[in-house]
Amino acid sequence: MSQTATVAVTGGNGQVGRGVIRELNAHGYRTVNVSRGRRSEAVADAYQQADLLDAGEVYGALAACAADAVVHLGMRPRPDDAPGHVTFESNVMTTYHVLEACENLDIDSVAIASSMSALGAGFDPDQVRLDYLPVDETHPVDPRDPYALGKRVLEVTADGVGRRNDGPTTVATVRFPMAMDDEQIEEVLVDGDRSLDAIREAPFHHSAHNTLFAYVHLDDLARLFRLCVEADFDGHETVWAAAADTTVDLPTNELVAEEYPEADVRVEPEGFDEYGSLVDTTKAGELLGWTPEKSWRD
Repeated sequence: MSQTATVAVTGGNGQVGRGVIRELNAHGYRTVNVSRGRRSEAVADAYQQADLLDAGEVYGALAACAADAVVHLGMRPRPDDAPGHVTFESNVMTTYHVLEACENLDIDSVAIASSMSALGAGFDPDQVRLDYLPVDETHPVDPRDPYALGKRVLEVTADGVGRRNDGPTTVATVRFPMAMDDEQIEEVLVDGDRSLDAIREAPFHHSAHNTLFAYVHLDDLARLFRLCVEADFDGHETVWAAAADTTVDLPTNELVAEEYPEADVRVEPEGFDEYGSLVDTTKAGELLGWTPEKSWRD
């Protein structure tokens, strides 16, 4: 794709959206923030207001900005601020409208925000169910709560549209844990007590356990979405994104023994790197040339 191309970023008002827009701008793309509310960022080249749950408004917005590619982030970022059906609808129907509009407007490249929750992790009140570690794209998924179900359904939708003869050529869905910028990493990880004992005593232990003590730096995630836009594979692919290390100040082999003793460890022969992530991002590296570069330990 030409770097003079126009990329529409839905949900560009959000933290990840702003990061993606900055990354695209830095590489010469023209960017358009497509969002429901009033504009609350000053980095996109243009702004287009649209309710992404309205198919007509999605078509109109993408046509008006003459998009060559779309990064779809404009969904509810978490499930606890709305009823379950509202969260599910946001994840699924906005994705369907964007993909159908892209098909009919001949927009060939689409990257979509899925979530670590598609695994069955994250916000579910039950423990995450793991067959093996580190998890990769072939690990069984077990979504149960409305947010996780919506994310998994949007992946299935992307897969179906990616198989259409006239659908977008390249569709990527990205699963990622919490995305953090420098300030958040400094406050939460660098200045916080990241011992396992401290995390276990904190109210967020269940969430941290269920999301495999994973995180990703916002800059790395934004770069991955740009690489998805630039990719030339055919059809739909799901990739994982995560930092190369965990959020815990404990060697990963010990962390697994303490927190996930029943999981089959598939790292040979000596186990994980010292603080190695429990998320395998090999596919993103092989398919897109992406590797995480930033760590809170730096």
